[in-house]
Amino acid sequence: MNNFDDIVAQAAAAIAPEYFLLPVHGADAVYRERVYCYELYHQLRSLWPEDCAYFLTGEIDKQQHPYFEGNRYPKPDFLVHVPGTGNNFAAIEVKPPGASGKNIQKDIGTLLQFRQWYERSLYLIYGVRPHEALNRVTSYAESAEQLAAIEVWVHQEAGMPAERIA
Repeated sequence: MNNFDDIVAQAAAAIAPEYFLLPVHGADAVYRERVYCYELYHQLRSLWPEDCAYFLTGEIDKQQHPYFEGNRYPKPDFLVHVPGTGNNFAAIEVKPPGASGKNIQKDIGTLLQFRQWYERSLYLIYGVRPHEALNRVTSYAESAEQLAAIEVWVHQEAGMPAERIA
């Protein structure tokens, strides 16, 4: 998928402010990962090439999948693959600002696990500056090798494209 990076960047840029930072009646607006992810999915699908062999799917539960054993069944936010085949392109995890260290560590583990079978693993953090996103991921990764296997992307604010920073 030669234009995948452009599709991700453009889809993020198309996310309207109310999906990026959810307005709340009588309170301050809040970041809601599900709201952001559903809109990102919509924007990605609207840009998806008609002739693309890969499918974009959201939160596929990997329970009883032959790749995964034991009681850990990761469920990344998005998968880009051809279902029912070993043709796997990308696993994507998304996090808002303020995500806990525990959740970041879990996501890194999920992305590393999927990296065994997928060409790319993307960690998209929205609502932060590039150096903040990189510092968060770096502080919770166990090694430089882990970081090398994961692409860190940042989507700073609504109306801006997402960009790969590491």
